[in-house]
Amino acid sequence: MKKIELEIVALSHSITQTHSYAVVLGEVNGLRRLPIVIGGFEAQAIAVALERMQPSRPLTHDLMKNFMLAFSVELIEIVINDLQEGIFYSKLVCSSDSDTVEIDSRTSDALALAVRFGCPIFTYDNILEQAGILMEDDGKKKKATTTTTDPGNRDDLRNLSLQELNTLLTDVLEQEDYIRAIAIRDEIKSRGK
Repeated sequence: MKKIELEIVALSHSITQTHSYAVVLGEVNGLRRLPIVIGGFEAQAIAVALERMQPSRPLTHDLMKNFMLAFSVELIEIVINDLQEGIFYSKLVCSSDSDTVEIDSRTSDALALAVRFGCPIFTYDNILEQAGILMEDDGKKKKATTTTTDPGNRDDLRNLSLQELNTLLTDVLEQEDYIRAIAIRDEIKSRGK
């Protein structure tokens, strides 16, 4: 089967499930999108890497990357290789000096590692046919974004002063709530500071 390369185009709160997030993968040089519902911790792990944030201590996926690098294991690619009853299955394709190995992985963990390693993400056409969404061609290339889709949340941030936002940003970073930190940082940036 021919592999189709994907890239992360968006990360947001899931509209369909509370306390969940959706990572949206887009077909490279194509119009299909593959939304995948993931948990909050996994969304944070992906967001931290996408936004190039540096947590004070390594997150689990950072630890995994450090472990792999310490033992000269490279993550070559991830492949979303199956979809059963609405659950995506993935594998990590890893390489060392002596061997190439495929390791079963939750898709959210595989994506968090792919972002950290900068490796390609693939799937197969039958998975895109089953679960993908065809987008209209507007001719514009979009970069990966992280968004919060709770309007009350944004309104609350707009009502805070710049000093209050900076204090809140420090607090949420200490609590390792990186999704909220991104929303606060974006609000601060929107004010030109």
